[in-house]
Amino acid sequence: MAGNLTAQLMLSALGRLDLLLSQTPRYSDASPGEVALIVGGGGAMILAHGFALATSDVDAVPRGMDLSQLDPLIKQVAAELSLEPDWLNPYFSTFAHTLPQDYGSRLIVVFSGKVLKAEALGKEEMLIMKCFAHRQKDVGHAKALIKKGANLPSVENHIESLLKKGIPGSQAALDFLDDVLGQL
Repeated sequence: MAGNLTAQLMLSALGRLDLLLSQTPRYSDASPGEVALIVGGGGAMILAHGFALATSDVDAVPRGMDLSQLDPLIKQVAAELSLEPDWLNPYFSTFAHTLPQDYGSRLIVVFSGKVLKAEALGKEEMLIMKCFAHRQKDVGHAKALIKKGANLPSVENHIESLLKKGIPGSQAALDFLDDVLGQL
């Protein structure tokens, strides 16, 4: 299934996860959005920003709980929908420390069910994370985020503030952004 998670399949998987959560005693009386996921990576690029990408997973971190609590349900959804067992994983959290403190004000709701709500990172946060990852495959994504209106002064100022704080990888992130801007 690698690279075959379309927006429709991601939403189906999140819907199934929501149903399973709502049938779990701990969450059977939960209010909408009680279980919240913050989505980054390819899932955010596809679901929130309309990019036609190939991805094999949904990079997400839960708010207020550990992903391991959801793991049995994630694996059940994987088995039911013929997905990889780690179709939902926290891999993007490697760069979460680079996010601005106010990133929550730019989250975009991409799924809202009975118990589960998934919100994706905004364009600026996605651009920051692409700069810190600075892989060759991120160049096109970064260009597209810029063309879609990511606030460049905000992104540059934030990365520069991380550089001043001595956050590792900040200079490489700024260099990546400069390279991308030079190609536009």
